[in-house]
Amino acid sequence: MFLIFLRSLLFNVLFYAVLVCLAIVALPTFALPPRAMLTVAQWWAKATLFLMRVICNIKVEFRGQEKIPAGPLVIAAKHQSFWETFVLPGFFNRPIFILKRQLMQIPVFGQFLVKTGMIAIDRKAGVKALLDMTRRAREAVRAGGQLVIFPEGTRRAPGAAPDYKTGFAQIYASSGVRCLPIALNSGLFWPRRTFMRYPGTLVVEFLDPLPSGLPKDEFLSRVQTAIEDATARLVEAGRKEQEQLIGSSPSYAPSER
Repeated sequence: MFLIFLRSLLFNVLFYAVLVCLAIVALPTFALPPRAMLTVAQWWAKATLFLMRVICNIKVEFRGQEKIPAGPLVIAAKHQSFWETFVLPGFFNRPIFILKRQLMQIPVFGQFLVKTGMIAIDRKAGVKALLDMTRRAREAVRAGGQLVIFPEGTRRAPGAAPDYKTGFAQIYASSGVRCLPIALNSGLFWPRRTFMRYPGTLVVEFLDPLPSGLPKDEFLSRVQTAIEDATARLVEAGRKEQEQLIGSSPSYAPSER
């Protein structure tokens, strides 16, 4: 584990060094279309995947990419780690996230989020904020965007009981587009509240798209079942691999949520 500690430390130093350098490189993109800024963000994601592989011995597999529909889309992804927030956008032409308003207030980074059209929500503002967020999300999707939503609202530790919110079903219903579920096991390798990075094979699996127009209850049931069944399978396989690589699987308690 000491070697994993040293590798994790080196990875984090280089990860944030690359982030700072690319943030400087991205400054001129404020005067360009949002696509230019998203391209720099993709460079960051690719650099991170490289560092994960060569320093932390974390391989990454993306399965089912052929299932990604073209055009406007609602994407419902499992959320276990910070990792997927900056890697998943690279698979879509016009990715849009719904995120906490506080992130918009971070100097420079917040301006990047505004420039790329991300949608902020004040979680303490109640029904009015939810209705405004739903309207903006619907408009963004109907304009051809791909809206990435984490249905549980926050990161969940691997193995934690699911906690799907109903609000994203309203966005799906009002947008009138298909939904792409995504399962993953990123929390095993890039867990929350620690700088440790554990070796193994991180897997993202794009699942069969759900058609538009499903009743809300049916949609919620189908999307949760699809994501949770696939995620459980990926987490189980990831834990077994970790046990072979480091002798025992790290503990990821639900309290890490």
